[in-house]
Amino acid sequence: MRIVVIGGSGHIGTFLVPRLVRAGHEVVNISRGSRTAYTESPEWRQVRQVVADREREDAEGVFGDTVADLRPDVVVDLVCFTLESATALVERLRGEVGHLLHCGTLWRYGPSHKLPIAEGEGTEPFGEYGIQKDRIARMLKDETAGGGLVTTSLHPGHIVGEGWDPIGPLGNNDPAVWRTLSAGRPLRIPGLGVELMHHVHADDVAQGFERAIEHREAAAGEDFHVVAPTALNVRGFAHEAAGWFGRTATLESVTWEEFRADTSEEHARVSWEHLYRSHCLTIEKARSLIGYEPGYQPEAAVLESLRWLIEHGKVEVESPLVV
Repeated sequence: MRIVVIGGSGHIGTFLVPRLVRAGHEVVNISRGSRTAYTESPEWRQVRQVVADREREDAEGVFGDTVADLRPDVVVDLVCFTLESATALVERLRGEVGHLLHCGTLWRYGPSHKLPIAEGEGTEPFGEYGIQKDRIARMLKDETAGGGLVTTSLHPGHIVGEGWDPIGPLGNNDPAVWRTLSAGRPLRIPGLGVELMHHVHADDVAQGFERAIEHREAAAGEDFHVVAPTALNVRGFAHEAAGWFGRTATLESVTWEEFRADTSEEHARVSWEHLYRSHCLTIEKARSLIGYEPGYQPEAAVLESLRWLIEHGKVEVESPLVV
């Protein structure tokens, strides 16, 4: 099949595009041309590259034509963030493409009330990003249910892997966390540390898309969670990470007010957005319908990210990794 991947040079596409090539598909990557894949792979030499500025072409009403003119059998959309953009693409591809797959997010849900969360059963999202992704997923489901374009939406957790800055034990990207844990110094955590984060390796997300393409009939009109088999809470994550450096984590619970006073406004905001949601998603639907089976537990996926960051001088630590 000819598969067009929109935004295939990003982290998911870095793993998805080579998977599709190895499976025997003809792959076309649409990107702005400003980035190469995060890791090198010989399969990229077989990929046709098309440069397009989606934001500009959406504004001009021609992006759907750019995609349709490539005559794809399948379209994988990894970089759609508004209902308006998603709707325009669906309307242009309806009747011309066999399957449209969209990349959503676990932030389509608000704060957790019941765990694990099954598809479509979380609380209402907050924040423009999550709200738009939830609206897109619902629109796609309705589109297929109404006899229109066959669609599938896949919703990853916090993506990690080589070349990616992982969400750390405090729910943010503050590199100082790794230095603190590697030195065995006390780490101040907001609240009790029971809030959850659900990571996923980018290659497992790519696997989810590949499985959905392979199992089109089972995936038609569905939405799937693509996350690691388990989730990490703040305390467990910190203890696991300290062990990577041969240390034991010493954790100090503080109030959110105290936490905010001790870190930057940006890091505190990101922590609150992750930990307030406290997500843990089930993958049973993806397992049963399309055969999704993640290869990484969350701690192994984060460790791979952290090792890459340390080796490339992007994170400073005070003790070497011992794993």
